[in-house]
Amino acid sequence: MNISHIEHIGIAVKSLEDSIPYYESILGLKCYNIEEVADQKVKTAFFKVGATKIELLEPTSEESTIAKFIEKKGEGVHHIAFAVDNVAASLIEVEEKGVQLIDKTPRQGAEHLTIGFLHPKSTKGVLTEFCSE
Repeated sequence: MNISHIEHIGIAVKSLEDSIPYYESILGLKCYNIEEVADQKVKTAFFKVGATKIELLEPTSEESTIAKFIEKKGEGVHHIAFAVDNVAASLIEVEEKGVQLIDKTPRQGAEHLTIGFLHPKSTKGVLTEFCSE
């Protein structure tokens, strides 16, 4: 597995409309993409910070994992995503090392990325995502 950089940091928010102005007006960042990922029941907004992105995640359903996260922990940092060469191979590699997976096989994420999540029970409490183009 080759991690090249932090692809993005995911932040759970109740409302993109209420949250985007902070990142644009206060921090001076520019939202360059908003999209809905229907199968994950989430709407995302992206900002670039150097080679890394900030991904805001708004739930589109009360059943979404983001809605459940916000209900349990409130708004805030949800996950960290690492860019890898091959998500499938990376998931196999970490599973062989004893890491519990949320995704046994890669799936499609926002911005046409292939993604896979590692369970925070195996990652010292940090929800970890692997991403590749």
